[in-house]
Amino acid sequence: MPRLLLFGYGNPSRGDDALGPNLIDHIALLGFSHVECQSDMQLQIEHVMDVTRCHQTLFIDADLSCAEPFVYSKVVAEKDRSYSTHAMTPSTLLHVYQEVYGQAAPQTFLLRIRGYHFELGAALSNRANANLEAAVKFVSRLCEMDDLKIL
Repeated sequence: MPRLLLFGYGNPSRGDDALGPNLIDHIALLGFSHVECQSDMQLQIEHVMDVTRCHQTLFIDADLSCAEPFVYSKVVAEKDRSYSTHAMTPSTLLHVYQEVYGQAAPQTFLLRIRGYHFELGAALSNRANANLEAAVKFVSRLCEMDDLKIL
């Protein structure tokens, strides 16, 4: 069983919104045997099952308002209004995990990569690409350590 789940989400057709899936593509090429790489356009309730397969999870998403090049943080289970929509936040996904499985979710983290342009049909911007490169190096280091916690 893979120890780490890396889950990038975003719309590849919307410029910098592709940062999450693009990071997953880069890490998948490195072939870490203990890392499961997945991506989708958005988090949905079905993704709760993906979290069960690994000891730690890292969600990766583009963010228009975070600091450059990225912000890394721990995710805690919390119910918000996204549980009733077709797209969920990582916090709500963990809340659903706890409700379904009756136990605390595995350690979960969120990497928000700074994006700038999210227009339909746009390419990844140069500034977002530079942030992506920094994020790939960071996540590669975490995978090499086999631990998503930052001491």
